[in-house]
Amino acid sequence: MRRVLAALAFSAVLALAQTLASPSFAKPAALNGVGLDQKMGAQVPLDVPFTDEHGQPATLRQYLGKPVILALVYYSCPSLCNMILEGIARSVNGLSMDAGKEFEIVAVSFDPRELSSMAMTKKESLLKLYSHPEGEAGWHLLVGPEGASRTLANSVGFRFRFDEMSNQYVHPSAIMILTPEGKVARYFYGINYSSRDMRLGLVEASHGKIGTPVDQVLLYCYHYDPKAGKYGFVIMNTLRVGGLVTLGALLGFVFMMLRRDFHSGHSHGHVAARGEV
Repeated sequence: MRRVLAALAFSAVLALAQTLASPSFAKPAALNGVGLDQKMGAQVPLDVPFTDEHGQPATLRQYLGKPVILALVYYSCPSLCNMILEGIARSVNGLSMDAGKEFEIVAVSFDPRELSSMAMTKKESLLKLYSHPEGEAGWHLLVGPEGASRTLANSVGFRFRFDEMSNQYVHPSAIMILTPEGKVARYFYGINYSSRDMRLGLVEASHGKIGTPVDQVLLYCYHYDPKAGKYGFVIMNTLRVGGLVTLGALLGFVFMMLRRDFHSGHSHGHVAARGEV
């Protein structure tokens, strides 16, 4: 009986998987036109007009010169956008780098109804999760007209739509890392971003201008996987690094042994010379 039930369950799962994989399977209408098209190396528009959390005019250009973590969200979102922004805060909170010094964080609302006061309220809540000193200087939450946010979203392949029935926006869950020149360097998916991946992404986007020599070794062992939207372990490169470390240790051991034998023989020679005298 158990075997029969197990076989039926397996058949049901297989049928569901085949249905979902079928080209004829239609995704919910609310998701039509929603998605993320990776545009690695694409230049974001630098001078489209936004307003920052203080109510001052702002453009993306003023935040460049350092790598930028870019999040397209809206601040009145009941769930997903909060998770994305809090995921960024948790991730960068675990870095030895400081927002505002080595990198910048820019969130842009694609809801034209939102005001700078809403951005400020959201920023204050995020800073409670980010414990680095003077962290406020590295966070920038922008609002602006629909044309500006749509232009930015199109440049990075971020496709969203407004659902009138729910009075909410439907959008993908992802963030981008930009180079200091404003080009797309990395995409990270989901709502949780590991501090390791975030650090490696920022180091690569900076062209090695931030980070440590250890980061360069890690980048040799971990490569970015565009499909997964994260860094993966490269076993062959790791084995090469391990081999070099082992070889270095062996050479160091041999050198120490030869040096000890040399000093030992040299001291015996002195003793023998004194005995003859």
